[in-house]
Amino acid sequence: MKESNENAYPSDDRVDVSDYRGSSGLKGMVENPYVLATALFASLGGVLFGYDQGVISGIQEMETFKARFDMSTTENAFVVAILTLGCWVGALIVGYFADKIGRKYSIVLNGIVFLIGSSFQGGAQTVPYLMAGRFVAGLSIGGLSMLVPLYQSEIAPPEIRGSLVSLQQLAVTFGILISFWIDYGCQNIPSEAQWRVPFCIQIALGLLLVIGIFFFPFSPRWLMAQGRDDEALQVLSKLRRVPINHPRVQEEYRDIKVTVIFEQRVEAQRFPDLSNGTTMDQFKIGCYGYLDLFKAGMFKRLFIACALQFFQQFSGINAIIYYAPKIMKSLGLTGNSVSLLATGVIGIINFLCTFITVLYLDKFGRKKFLLTASVCLTLCMVIVAAIVGVYEDDWPNHIAQGWVSVAFIYFYIANFAYSFGPLGWVIPSEIFPLRVRSKAMSISTSANWMCNFIIGLITPIMLDSIRFYTYVFFAIFCFISFFFVFFMIPETKGRSLEDMDAVFGGQTAAEDTAILDQVKTEVYGQQSATKPSSTQLQYEKEEF
Repeated sequence: MKESNENAYPSDDRVDVSDYRGSSGLKGMVENPYVLATALFASLGGVLFGYDQGVISGIQEMETFKARFDMSTTENAFVVAILTLGCWVGALIVGYFADKIGRKYSIVLNGIVFLIGSSFQGGAQTVPYLMAGRFVAGLSIGGLSMLVPLYQSEIAPPEIRGSLVSLQQLAVTFGILISFWIDYGCQNIPSEAQWRVPFCIQIALGLLLVIGIFFFPFSPRWLMAQGRDDEALQVLSKLRRVPINHPRVQEEYRDIKVTVIFEQRVEAQRFPDLSNGTTMDQFKIGCYGYLDLFKAGMFKRLFIACALQFFQQFSGINAIIYYAPKIMKSLGLTGNSVSLLATGVIGIINFLCTFITVLYLDKFGRKKFLLTASVCLTLCMVIVAAIVGVYEDDWPNHIAQGWVSVAFIYFYIANFAYSFGPLGWVIPSEIFPLRVRSKAMSISTSANWMCNFIIGLITPIMLDSIRFYTYVFFAIFCFISFFFVFFMIPETKGRSLEDMDAVFGGQTAAEDTAILDQVKTEVYGQQSATKPSSTQLQYEKEEF
């Protein structure tokens, strides 16, 4: 039996949804104020991510912190990096919750975990206590780093999806920015409040996210995957600011509907013995869903998503974010205030240049941004490596050269901010089909955090041991990233989430094609002349 909905638009009036698309960039976001407000608030998860990531940079150089925690270079590196180890675990496990309880409630759950971790950090008395707090906070941040782009991509219209998901990275850079300047403002406090206050401020941000997200909608794609079609239509109507029976809402509803029903029927066909709907059956199907990611037609997408996260981290960005004051000192800047001040400028540049992506990504496309940045990042690292290699043993007599190195670090930050920073979250959030999207993003996000953990752990050791070759190390990966982007990443600008199979290939099997054609006929052929019964409004589970 066909599924129907009392608000379905007559098939005779079907139109091309692209006729109703709005503008891209800033104009497009202004035209979609409710979507913008929702995406902005969700990006508070990114602020938490950036703040906890950046705050340790200045704290580890504070005298009262060093007095409380007397650590070796390796121990200090592990205190910094253990946050990202927690993020790796959190990103791996959050995919299950995103599908089970929804994107919105999963954000709430992770926000509560963040409050616990932040409290541990702010009240830490010993190194293990501090590590535990950073690990627990990392569990939350890892989950939020996957959930927020996923949620943003699923509420956004195609013409501004890139810009809206880029808000996640803008929020991350804002969190880093305020953490740097809060560290700078607290450096002269004579007590342990010098570092406890910066740690505790993030608790207020976490509370705001946990409480406020209840006032925002569920993902319409998740609602439809749960069989809650009427709610999904209401949400789409509110998000797009047009009536339920408007062609734009109806066509978007149908596109999502086709994807949801198609994936359910493929699932029923593949696992006929697991169609009882029990918790154990759903768990087994979920496990098989992870295996699907390694099959032809899907593995390329997974590889692109994970490799993009790898290059995001091995370009060296978090080496700079985590150890900015140390790096500034290695470039010849003396005095704690000077290095912290220079670190604060990094935060400003990082934040401001991310606006380039928010405003222009959906106009110029993903690939151009990444290719341009790969070239610039490579040049910056090579130049910094050359200057440091020549003058690092005699900085007092070469202050000007030290500031030139700092200038190229700033230029590096500017180029990273509009490219690999936001696009490391945008592209993975949009290239996977609905049935595996949360699982795929949990894997790609966990890849980011494992690489992040490695960088956080090895950077101080590299700066102490191989010195200027640290920058050569990062330059090599910046160089390789150009060829990865050029040969592997297709342009996805302006394509809907339901259209990605056409970009990457997929659904090529004859059986899948037949099922897809049948579903399209059923969904696009619905009529709304009569109101269906309540049983018609529900999914016919026996059919699936």
